[in-house]
Amino acid sequence: MKKPIIFTVIGLIVLVGVLGGIKYLQIGTMIAQGKQSGPPPETVTSATVVKDSWESLVTAVGSLDAVQGVTVTSEVTGKVARIAFQPGSKVAAGDLLVQQDISAETAQLRSAEATAALARINFERSEKLLPEKVISQSDYDNNRAKLTQALAEVDNIKAIIAKKTIRAPFSGRLGIRMVNLGQVIKEGQAIVTLQSLDPIFVDFQVPQQQLAMIRKGLEVRVTSDALAGRVINGKITAISPEVDAATRNIRVQATLSNPDEQLRPGMYATVAVVLPHKEDVLAIPATAVLYAPYSDSVFVIEEAKGQEGKPAGKTVRQQFVRLGEKRGDFIAVTSGLKLDDIVVSTGAFKLRNGMAVVVDNKLAPQFKLAPKPTES
Repeated sequence: MKKPIIFTVIGLIVLVGVLGGIKYLQIGTMIAQGKQSGPPPETVTSATVVKDSWESLVTAVGSLDAVQGVTVTSEVTGKVARIAFQPGSKVAAGDLLVQQDISAETAQLRSAEATAALARINFERSEKLLPEKVISQSDYDNNRAKLTQALAEVDNIKAIIAKKTIRAPFSGRLGIRMVNLGQVIKEGQAIVTLQSLDPIFVDFQVPQQQLAMIRKGLEVRVTSDALAGRVINGKITAISPEVDAATRNIRVQATLSNPDEQLRPGMYATVAVVLPHKEDVLAIPATAVLYAPYSDSVFVIEEAKGQEGKPAGKTVRQQFVRLGEKRGDFIAVTSGLKLDDIVVSTGAFKLRNGMAVVVDNKLAPQFKLAPKPTES
């Protein structure tokens, strides 16, 4: 009775051992496969480090100013008899803006002109009679003085009428009307603003250390949020001879063409002075950079080595870089990369050092130095 029980126990032990060995081998195989497989490769786009020649620019924030701009005022006190302009309209030099009441002056002018006409007749008669010694020299001198006095009175009244006839001092665009018909305006009271808008000035400042690079005639490019992405070109026309003692900056003025009058005095604008020399740079897409407080980095795509030196796909290596100026969709790299290196252009945020990747540039964006977005 005991032998069958012993054989049964031994059989169970052998069976358990066989099953345990099989399970051990299966688990070992799964662990080995897990070590070899790893996570699936990430899909990324790539870009090659290229050498480019960029224009050297000096940038600043400027303010627009009219070439000619005044607030038209009254020279003498008088009542507004006529307003001859529309607010916001264009006027030419000499166009009538406001006519003050000149009824009294007009009457005085007729009287003065009549007096001057009589004085001229008496003087001309004296000129004929003096050689014949019909009149004395004193009578001749008296008639000449009366003529001069009468003509001066005519000129004085005409000057008052001219002051009450307010005209545009130069061509430009008018602002908002500040007087009304029938209103008595006093000497120096504002009537309307007048600005000459084409061309227009842009004033900006540059640090004193950049003075050696700035000179008259250099091209400037002006952008503003009022231009909807347009760039307006102009030239430097004046450089201040003095340096601001508080900021150590130098005031520079450029002149811009403004035919459609989109630029208005008082606006601010971004100014870029185009320097005559260009700078050679290594450029990569700005989206390739991972920005971090400790250092900026990119992922360089390299060929992974498999068994016996055979290619085993692509991996990435994190490379710290030093960056320079940004232009459009590109950024300059001053150190950390070399020409023709291939970097991850999009998708770098999901990578880590040594990770396997698959490059697929079918949906890679088009990087440009001067992008023009369709919507803003």
